[in-house]
Amino acid sequence: MAAEHPGRTASGGTDPAPGTGATAPVAGLPASATEADGSAVVRVLSYNIRSMRDDQAALARVIRACAPDLVLVQEAPRFFRWRKAAERLARASGLVYVTGGAGTAGPMILAHLRAHVERTEDVLLPRTPGLHQRGLATAVLRFAGARLGAVSCHLSLDARERYGQAGLLLERVAGLGVPHTVVGGDLNDRPDGRSFRRIAGLLRDGWAAEPWGGEHTSTPHRPRQRIDAVFTTDGVEVLGCGVPRGLPGLRTADLLAASDHLPVLAALRVPAGG
Repeated sequence: MAAEHPGRTASGGTDPAPGTGATAPVAGLPASATEADGSAVVRVLSYNIRSMRDDQAALARVIRACAPDLVLVQEAPRFFRWRKAAERLARASGLVYVTGGAGTAGPMILAHLRAHVERTEDVLLPRTPGLHQRGLATAVLRFAGARLGAVSCHLSLDARERYGQAGLLLERVAGLGVPHTVVGGDLNDRPDGRSFRRIAGLLRDGWAAEPWGGEHTSTPHRPRQRIDAVFTTDGVEVLGCGVPRGLPGLRTADLLAASDHLPVLAALRVPAGG
C-alpha cells in the first residue's frame, strides 16, 4: 500500500497534517490523525454487510461517510466472483482490499491507503458438522509510527461452538505478536452472554470504555440488541465507539438500506512503536 498521508474527515475535508498533534472532531468523534510523537488516531469500522445482498450503493455511502482507516467486515462475498465484488466495494468506498473473504468464510479487511500492510493471514476455525464454517481475517498494519494488529470475526449461532471460537479468537490475538490490536465482529452474542464476556474479560469493549453514538446494532429498523462490537488490547486508547449516527453525509435511509446490521465505528489512539 501507499505511504502514509493525512486521512479524511467524514465531512469530506482533510485531517491536520502529520506531526501537528491536532485531532479534529467529526460529530464528536476524532478524525484520523498522526501525532507528533508517532502515535496515530485510527478510525475502525466493524460491519456485517450481509454478503452485499442489500443496497450496495447505500453500503458504500455509509462506509465513506464513516471515513474509516480500517473496515473489519463480516459476511463478505465468498462465492462466485467474490473477489470482483470485494474489489468493487473497496473502490466504491475509497478503500483497498487487504485480506479475507472466501478464505475466511466471510470476515474481510479493507483499509485506507494511509495504512501500510506488513502481513496478513486467513484463518479457518474448526467446524462443527452441520454448522456453518467460520474464520478470522487477520492483518498487521502500520500507521506512521504506530503498529496495529487487526482481526475481523463472525462467531457461531451455536452457543457451545461460539464459546470455543471466542477462546480461539483470543489465542489468535495473542499470537499476532504485536502489543496493540483491534478486534471487530458480529459476535452473535450480547454483552451478558458467555462468549461476549469471555472476550471482554481479556480485551477492552469499546462501547463500555467510551460510548459514542448509538448502542444497539440489530436490527436496523428496530435496534434492540448489541451483538456487534469493537474490542482493543491494553494500551490502545478508545476515544469513542458506537453506532454512527449524525455524521455529515450519513443518512438514516442508507443505514436502513445497506445491511441487516448497523455498523460500529471507533476512534482509537494507537501508541508509537510495537
